[in-house]
Parts: sequence; structure tokens; C-alpha cells
Amino acid sequence: MMTLPLSADMAMTTAMTTAATPTPATAAATAASDFVARRQFAPCYIWLDIMFLVLYAALLLWRRRRMTVLVGLVAGLLYFAVDFGIFHLALHTRSISPNASLFWVLAWMSMSYGFTNFSWIWLYLRRDDRLVEWSTLIFGWWFCAPLITQTITSRFLPAQAADPIVIQRTTGAYHGWMALILFAGYAALVVYNLGFAARPALRVDIRWLLVCGIGIQFAWELALLLGGIRSAGLSAAQSLRPLVIDSLLETNLGMPYVYLIFLAVSARWHEDLGARTPALSLAQSLEASNMSRRPFTVAAIRGGRRPTD
Repeated sequence: MMTLPLSADMAMTTAMTTAATPTPATAAATAASDFVARRQFAPCYIWLDIMFLVLYAALLLWRRRRMTVLVGLVAGLLYFAVDFGIFHLALHTRSISPNASLFWVLAWMSMSYGFTNFSWIWLYLRRDDRLVEWSTLIFGWWFCAPLITQTITSRFLPAQAADPIVIQRTTGAYHGWMALILFAGYAALVVYNLGFAARPALRVDIRWLLVCGIGIQFAWELALLLGGIRSAGLSAAQSLRPLVIDSLLETNLGMPYVYLIFLAVSARWHEDLGARTPALSLAQSLEASNMSRRPFTVAAIRGGRRPTD
């Protein structure tokens, strides 16, 4: 995709830096940890992505993944509340090019990545028997959508290619708080495993959560970077920091809390939204979750095929 002129690019970055560092006294401290997370895309990209979201949700409903769809919708609303309410209104870390509405672009972005991220997480946590297919669909779209958009805009919509939407945020105002949430969540899991898990079956598999939290965000960041959406107009070093830091932090910080919600929801409802009778305790739900991750052994095969809900 084409980039903004250098003067406009510099002006935008300067404005964002000023908003994130309101006083000279805080500038030096912020510079060490702050970086710009930027996305650049044609409006065509938004409409293509909306069509994919409708298709993806329809496939989930067709395969009776109703709880997954509900979780994705709630997550999209939560993403928007955080992105628009906190990052923009409270912290003033968001900016957008003059050719687009910050409210509506953030509404789409939040629902798009909130829905796909958290539906993928939910499918992973429940060890969905079609996880490979769902994962291929999500990552395949994340990677292919920018390339499809580039071809369409360059051939049929040159005005959009020449004037893309650029949206960005700085991170120094909030990444420390996110790191605190990350550490507190995983520290609580460590304390629980060390002092309160009476049996191995009641321990939380922290490695399993880390793979999900880091892996899904990394897939998202990598696909956007390779497709020219993420960090457009920035240097290689500036592009690398969001890839690494966001992957370790931004989705991963929620995994201990999301897993607790997953256990609580799974204890009372099936994936098709039917009530579980009788309901399970949290300990029973955790043990059932751990049992579903048994290795492929003769004993596991004799125990029967694990149900998908």
C-alpha cells in the first residue's frame, strides 16, 4: 500500500507524541518505553473484513458454536470500550487521518479483532475438535485480506490506494498498567498451583495458556505486518517492537482471567447454550478441562472419544 507523504506522517506522529506526553518532565521517562502502533489500509479493507466476519459467524452458528459466537460479540464490545473509552477519551493516545471517523473505524476494528481473537481463544480453551480448521480460516484471512485489498484498490480503486486510512496509538501511557495486570494474573496462577492444587489434575496448565495468549496475538501482529497494515511508514526497528511486545503482553495479559471465566461458564452451560445438568463446581470444571488435554495414549483411547461439548 502507498504511504502518506513524509510531512503528513511526521506531523501525525508529533501530534500523538505531544498528546501522550503532556509535560516536558515526563518526556524522557516515556521515550524509553513508548512506541507507535500504527495501521494503514484502504476503506475497501474494512468492507471485505465485514463480509468475512459475517461468513465466519455464520459458520460458527452452523456448527452450533453458539457460546463461541456470544463470547466473541461480548469481547468486541469490550475491545471498543477499552480502545475508544480508555485509549482515546481518557488517555488521548489515539489519532486517525482526516479521511476517516475515529469512532466508526475503532468500532469496526474492535468488533473485528475482538470477535476473531476471543472466538479463537474460546475454541482453543475448549479443545474444539475442529480447531485446525477454525485456526486456518482466521489466520488465512488475516494474512490474505491485505493482499487482496492491495490488488483491488490498485486496479479498481486508485483513489483509495492514494489516500489510505492511517490510525495509530502510542503505548507509554498504559503498557505499564497492562504489564501489572499480566503479572498479577499469572502470579495468582503460580500461587494457586504451588499452594492450593491438592492434586495434579487440579493444577492450571500455565504453559497451555501462554501458548494461546502469546501465539494468537503473534499470529495477528505477524499477519498485519506482512500484509503492510501494521507499522506502515515506520522503520524496521519501530515495526519490530509492536510485534514482540504486543505479542507477549496485549492478549496474553487476559488469559488467566479468561480461563477462569471459561471454567465458570463451562461448568453451567454447554457450547450450544443448553444448561449443564447437573452444574459443575469450578474444581470439577478445571479437572474436566485438564482431562480433555490428556496425551494420545492407549488409556485415553479406551476411555472413549472426548465429546466436543
